Amino acid sequence: MTNPIALIVDDEPDIRELLEITLGRMDITTRSAADLAQAYALLEQEHFDLCLTDMQLPDGNGIELVEQISSRYPELPVAMITAHGNMESAILALKAGAFDFVSKPVDLQILRRLVEAALKLRQPKPVRPQAQSPSATTNEPKLLGRSPAIESIRSMVAKLARSQAPVYISGESGTGKELAARLIHSQGPRAENHFIAVNCGAIPHELMESEFFGHKKGSFTGAVFDKEGLFQAAHGGTLFLDEVADLPLGMQVKLLRAIQEKSIRPIGAQQESAIDVRILSATHKDLAELVNRGEFRQDLFYRINVIELHLPALREREGDVELLADHILTELARKNSLPKIGIEASAMDALCNYCFPGNIRELENTLERAVTLCENNRVTVEDLQLPETATEGEECNPDRPLEEYLGDIEKQAIIKALEETRWNRTAAAKKLGISFRALRYRLEKLGLD
Repeated sequence: MTNPIALIVDDEPDIRELLEITLGRMDITTRSAADLAQAYALLEQEHFDLCLTDMQLPDGNGIELVEQISSRYPELPVAMITAHGNMESAILALKAGAFDFVSKPVDLQILRRLVEAALKLRQPKPVRPQAQSPSATTNEPKLLGRSPAIESIRSMVAKLARSQAPVYISGESGTGKELAARLIHSQGPRAENHFIAVNCGAIPHELMESEFFGHKKGSFTGAVFDKEGLFQAAHGGTLFLDEVADLPLGMQVKLLRAIQEKSIRPIGAQQESAIDVRILSATHKDLAELVNRGEFRQDLFYRINVIELHLPALREREGDVELLADHILTELARKNSLPKIGIEASAMDALCNYCFPGNIRELENTLERAVTLCENNRVTVEDLQLPETATEGEECNPDRPLEEYLGDIEKQAIIKALEETRWNRTAAAKKLGISFRALRYRLEKLGLD
């Protein structure tokens, strides 16, 4: 492969020279332009693998160049050079289609990492051997479906994977927000590095700073060794903040600074350390409404919501339920070493006509329970245990808490098993495919003991 070629657009000779020398040492050929006119002329004459442009140019704005490149040369990653601390310009550039940004004075280490990430986009992905067994790829993220809604999401994910812009993934519970985040990571230039997912609502408030930024030995009572935080663990890769709405306001301030400065300071450390992390975030809550109520910082909201990816509910994905159900049943058979699991046509019709307030997660739970209850490895309508409400033609209420909803379904399945075994708990546990201790715990939890 020939040396990559970069286009540098900046009206300051010193900056152009610095960038030319830095990229030259990385075996990158450079072409330079002092304004937009020269840049457009060079783009017409030659193929480029990367573009670095200043925000303020003598004959216009760098955002204009970003927009033109995104429109006319969509395969060309362009990074914006912004004034120090000018996050508004950086966000505008990312929204316009910039791959990433770097602030003045240019940190050469950050610049080199940015360039390396951008150039990975020009490298073709390795072709998988045809003889590879299907089971070898079962752990890879997949976005299944043929509906227009999911085709649109698949196309958007491919575009987002080529950028380093923060993405906010919205959607109801169970729509696959973490799956979308993993796809954005796995299809982008950071795929070889770590994808770190964290549920922000599951970390005790008093431990959050240590969990995110790490700590030094002796920095507080109980800190008996140095601890790496989530940002350090995700260095070079992606940090996925699930349920970001659950972050307390105090932690939101610290998170905002880490994202803006691209650096963190572990508890007890004397100096900050640079971090190279792409931020993806998600929540099923209405984050804009939380901002209006003062429960989520507006500045952090704008910083993580540079681009929004909204995942459709399962009821909005016409025709996808049957495909998803077949896939889930195949996976359940594989995991449990069972022969192919069949499903009666009436049962599939019931699934397709049900609105699934819990979305794909509810579909998975419904089928997993049905496989446990079914006879002769064939799922019937009765095995599905679908509630009589929220079927086709009736109002679907996705606002009902998912845990409450799934708890009712679990209760119905347990009661049915107990009735069929004349309330013999040992036999009911066996029928449900769980241990006696697990059944006893569920009976107490659901108030059935």
